[in-house]
Amino acid sequence: MINFQVNPDLTYIIPPEKHSLQDITAILEQQPEIKFVSLSGIDMAGNDTDERIPISDFINNMEDYLNGEAIATDGSSVVLPGIATLNDGKVDLVPDPNVVWFVDYNYEHTDIKTGLPIGTLRIPCFLHHNGEAVCSRSVLKKSYTYFEKCLMNLFKSNPELSHEFGFDIEELKQINIIVATELEFWVNSPDEHVSSQKLSISQVMKESYWKRTKGVVRTALEQVIMLLDLYGFKPEMGHKEVGGVKASLSASGDFHGIMEQLEVDWKYSDALQGADYELTARILIKEVFRMHGLEVSFNAKPIPGVAGSGEHTHVNAVAYLNNGKKVNLFAPQDIHAEYLSKIGWGSLLGIMKNYHLINPFVSATSDAFARLQPGFEAPTHAVASIGKDVATPSRNRSVLLGLIRSMDNVYATRFELRAPNPHTNTYLCLSAIYQCMLDGINYAISSKKSIKELEAEFCKPYGAEADYLEKDRLYRCEDDIFEDMTREERDKMFGTPPATVYDSLKNFLSSESILDILCAGDVFNSQILSSYSHAMLDMWQMELMDRIIPHNIRTLRKITKLHSDSNAYDNETWSEIENIKFSLAKNTNERFSVFDSIKLAISNKNLSDISKLQLKMNEKMNEVRALYKEYTDNQV
Repeated sequence: MINFQVNPDLTYIIPPEKHSLQDITAILEQQPEIKFVSLSGIDMAGNDTDERIPISDFINNMEDYLNGEAIATDGSSVVLPGIATLNDGKVDLVPDPNVVWFVDYNYEHTDIKTGLPIGTLRIPCFLHHNGEAVCSRSVLKKSYTYFEKCLMNLFKSNPELSHEFGFDIEELKQINIIVATELEFWVNSPDEHVSSQKLSISQVMKESYWKRTKGVVRTALEQVIMLLDLYGFKPEMGHKEVGGVKASLSASGDFHGIMEQLEVDWKYSDALQGADYELTARILIKEVFRMHGLEVSFNAKPIPGVAGSGEHTHVNAVAYLNNGKKVNLFAPQDIHAEYLSKIGWGSLLGIMKNYHLINPFVSATSDAFARLQPGFEAPTHAVASIGKDVATPSRNRSVLLGLIRSMDNVYATRFELRAPNPHTNTYLCLSAIYQCMLDGINYAISSKKSIKELEAEFCKPYGAEADYLEKDRLYRCEDDIFEDMTREERDKMFGTPPATVYDSLKNFLSSESILDILCAGDVFNSQILSSYSHAMLDMWQMELMDRIIPHNIRTLRKITKLHSDSNAYDNETWSEIENIKFSLAKNTNERFSVFDSIKLAISNKNLSDISKLQLKMNEKMNEVRALYKEYTDNQV
């Protein structure tokens, strides 16, 4: 472990207003421990690029960099299928001067002259191919630029809209999209195993949620919060989440057997800056806990049968007036009489009607779908809660989207999307959300409906006709959809959710007009959607072949016969277990096993069959785990 201490005297950021040639030169001359520059672009899979450019080279070419001069890289190093090809693979990194630049310190490498850790200036970038921006960051930039432009035009062409918010159109300066995320993750001591049964019991007994952190976990969490503050995040809190067990105390006074779930939150910011913050937060969290000898997992479902990690995403839109005043465009003039403004209702209508276009960017891995299961406070169906009445803000944790409101704070009105996880590509997810919000806002304004009429349409009963929403769908529910409904009822009322990566992405493989919403304003286009789809589908198949199936085989090999007597109950249970094991993993002359059937389907690129077989495999693996627990519990 490293004796890490947070040093408030280091330079952690270079803000946009300090990105001039003179300012950056002065900062780097005053901070000789900053030895390298790294240009960070985000590909279609959400991966960030990272390299080490000597600071002297950066300084010599700084004027070109600041003027948008691209730095070439090999397209094979980034995930841009169908864009950067073997015969046309040059990809350029173009620095973004309009966001915060971060200094990433290597606390294991000390500068001899200053005694300070070696720093790397990380500059967020756009990836260009043949002069066209083709990365996740560029899609988000186009999305929020288009959203803000369209909303400004709506205000200008509908002057009465500004009056609903208490200002005249001449007072409107600009519109910004605001975002914040809540980042959950698991930490554990390496090489120590904690059974999922212990974790499950602890979760049911609520032994961890918001409890006191101790020892090295407390130290690391406190240092993360201190660092986030120095990096300009304005952190709000860090706390224990629902998952985890109490660590054991060793004879030396140290804790071991650490397995805990934590959450860190920070204040909202503009869209692109907010997505960059999240990426930086993941890097900082991993490094700080690693220096204390702890592993961090940002997987959505790192442990079967135990709560997974979400990344609840909060969005709203704010108008800035010439006099400096801010106006929350989701909040009505009277928050005690209405839930939402007309723009707020339009945004909610757009998200919920078009969630099938957002979900492919939210859940695009088998890990993500493993988290979205009943019983773990993770949403399964596309339905929203707005509160039982205007005076009672939503507290429903069983739904996809919650309307967050405070009767004392008009600026608190926003939407919380509960399906994203720490590995969701936030850049593309937000882009899709804004495109769908805009579609709903256009309907809300063009329909000339009042706030009450828009509310009535959103809250319509199942089977009622509507102008914008589907007839046979329910979009609002204030009940616990897991406790009060069966799966069949949920599927009927809210629509059957996708269960695999292919289910989620198959709409993008068509040329149907539904994609027009995403492609409006050239935010997305067929090339970007095709590249993203192929990237995620390729990763899905590779993960099935090289990780999931091998992991399942190892699990089955650990399921061994324990009894030696002639107990009929044990014999019958073990026979069931063996039948499932053989159907999953053992070929016969009459049939292929489920595992080999998946491999064959992958070889034949039969995506539909892969999807069906994965569901069959998951069902049988869950069944054999449950049976084996029943079997082992019966041994004495």
